[in-house]
This record gives sequence, structure tokens and C-alpha cells, in this order.
Amino acid sequence: MFRTRMRAAIGHIGLALREPEAFALNWHTTEAAYHWSVFAALIATAIAGTTIYGLTMGLLENPARMLVCSLACTVAAGIGWGLPLPALYILNSASGSNLRASTMLLAALVTTSWGGLAMIASVPISMFFSAAIPIPWFVLLVHLTVFTGVGVAMVDTFARVMARLEPARGRMPAIWLVLVGAIGAELFYAFGLFNFLAITQSPLWTIHS
Repeated sequence: MFRTRMRAAIGHIGLALREPEAFALNWHTTEAAYHWSVFAALIATAIAGTTIYGLTMGLLENPARMLVCSLACTVAAGIGWGLPLPALYILNSASGSNLRASTMLLAALVTTSWGGLAMIASVPISMFFSAAIPIPWFVLLVHLTVFTGVGVAMVDTFARVMARLEPARGRMPAIWLVLVGAIGAELFYAFGLFNFLAITQSPLWTIHS
């Protein structure tokens, strides 16, 4: 029984990452009975991505800082997505959506899971530049570029999923992700992951000053 469920969960996760639109549509239209382990695996993938990438954000300092950055990155990302999710559902429903709350949750989990894999794929980039050019302001720009790129990709994923679920509404629901981005950015700054004071060390900043 356990092995059967594990195989089914792995198969569902593969579909969620390869074809997130089809994965969410199966749940919405046929009420596919995804086991709770599928939801847990999606959450685990997102956590793994932020945790692993967070380690690289402290490479210029020490192991303790790496651990703090790893945990802070995961917590900030989790709150950034989890906190506005009820508002996202309410606002989406108020604007004419007929999606169930469970479908909205699944769309969010698929998106964050995909983003987690993108973060893991970005680890070599972060490590390379942190080792090759260990200058705080430059490494900060690298992290900002990575998060921006992953964020744009996640918005696109979420928009495609929502457009497949409700073709008549198109990608309009994705505009609510502005709220997610704003909260996430504030948390990353509050947790000390984005130290914008490092930019003042940039030669360009010095020249313009």
C-alpha cells in the first residue's frame, strides 16, 4: 500500500512539474483524488528549494550565517506566499472566479514547487559568483537577479495554470501576485537577507555620490 501510494505521488509530482496546467485541471474538473502525500511533496519541494538556496546567501560570511540565511529564506518565502493566499482567494472570487479554495491552494502549491526547483537550479550561479567575485554589493545584485528571474517564471506558471482553469478570465488573476511579491520583498529585507547598504560600496554608487 505504501509503495503504491509513493509511486502514485511521484507520478503526480512529475505531472505537476512537467505540466502544471494539466495537473491542476485534473483536480478541478474531475476532482482527482490526490493523496495528501502529493500536497506534502509539493510543499517539501518548495521548502527544499528555498532552504538550499538560502545557504548560498551566507557564503561570504560563516557557516552559522549560512544556516540563518537558509532558515530565514524559507520562513520569509513561506509567509510571503501563505499570508496573502486567503486574500488572493477572496479577491479572485469577488472578481468573478468560481474556483474552489482547494483548487486555488493547489495552483499556489504547484507554482511554489516549480519555483523551488528553479531556486535549486540557480544554486550553481550563486555559488560561482560568490566565489569568483566575493564582493557584497555584487553578490547582492546576483541574488536580486536570481529572485527576480525566478519570480517572473513563477508568475508565468501561476498565470498559465489560472488561464487553463478559467479560460474566460485568462491570466488576469496573476495580477494579485503583486501582493505576494511586495510582502515577500519586505520580509526578505526585514530578515536581513537583502542588505541594500552593501550597494553603497559599489564603485558606481561612489561615482554618483
